[in-house]
Amino acid sequence: MTLSYIVAGFAVGLLVGMTGVGGGSLMTPLLTLMFGVSPSVAVGTDLAFASITKTAGTFTHRLRGTVRWDVVKRLCIGALPAAVLATFSLKWFGALNQEIGQIIRYSIAGSVLLTVVALLFKGKMIAWLNAHPEKQLQGKGLMWATIISGAVLGVLVTISSIGAGAIGATLLVMLYPRMSAAEVAGTDIAYAVPLTAIAAFGHWWLGSINWNLLAALLIGSLPGIMLGSWCARSVPEKFLRALLAMTLTGVAVKLIY
Repeated sequence: MTLSYIVAGFAVGLLVGMTGVGGGSLMTPLLTLMFGVSPSVAVGTDLAFASITKTAGTFTHRLRGTVRWDVVKRLCIGALPAAVLATFSLKWFGALNQEIGQIIRYSIAGSVLLTVVALLFKGKMIAWLNAHPEKQLQGKGLMWATIISGAVLGVLVTISSIGAGAIGATLLVMLYPRMSAAEVAGTDIAYAVPLTAIAAFGHWWLGSINWNLLAALLIGSLPGIMLGSWCARSVPEKFLRALLAMTLTGVAVKLIY
């Protein structure tokens, strides 16, 4: 079984490297559907996995100067308290019982579908914003929209481990359309580090992290990400995103039914 987890980690890492989509939208459903891991343990283990891998990514982006720390601060103001409250809610209702497990399963499916929307319509959203600059938020409105977005992402990530990747990046593009692609990626990764760390700590407190599974996934994913990043240049991005969107849609339907 350990070898299977390593192979799964490699496959997810490969796709993440090629598409840039967060591993949560791929890893958590994979663990739940293919390996029969309970939804709460799949979420907790993936959050621990994400907190480690995203920390490495943040160091790289910081060296390149592609992190907007002012935006990271706003997102964290919303996301971190929301993650703590979501953790206490899981503790109160019982994260490991069957009913809450089913709710988490549906939350994963919903987050996966949001990721699909982000993948398919991100370009159209950006085009619409560029065509209507008067609709872009400014000043306090932009600040509060960023904080609220952070809070929504904090709840999504804590409950489903999904949201800090494609969904977070899409929200950043909509709120800050003048950001470069590198800044969007760097900022999205940087705010996700404390968020996934707090959420992972909460799931450790809840007893929903499988450490052996985590180690196997890390062993497989790191070379997968490197290989995927190298291969990304030779595969058309539109083809990859369409394939990923279809796969994730199928995953969401399977999770629900």
